[in-house]
Amino acid sequence: MTNATEMKTYTGGCHCGAVRYEATMKLEGVISCNCSICTKAGYILAFVPAAQFKLLSGNDKLRDYQFNQKMVHHVFCEVCGIHPFGQGTMPDGNEVKAINLRCVDDVDVEMLQLQKVDGRSR
Repeated sequence: MTNATEMKTYTGGCHCGAVRYEATMKLEGVISCNCSICTKAGYILAFVPAAQFKLLSGNDKLRDYQFNQKMVHHVFCEVCGIHPFGQGTMPDGNEVKAINLRCVDDVDVEMLQLQKVDGRSR
């Protein structure tokens, strides 16, 4: 098993394979949020600066969903409907990607230490 505290480049994507990406990150600070979309989609998320993310394929297959304050772009594959990542801007103005670790190749989310976030109350 990979040491979660080391920086590594991971690959991932949607179910059908149309959308593929790579993200360089440590698997720490991983969150499980109880807000409406995270709960229904089953997201387990790691956040990375946009500069550490590269979309390899499928930009033309991505569609965007926003709700509530429309601060986060919940992108999904138009072919299979899977949400492999999201994107937004941090309060400091830096762009960030929210990587859905359930869509990352060779990552066992059951082995990760999760930080619970109460998004439902916000």
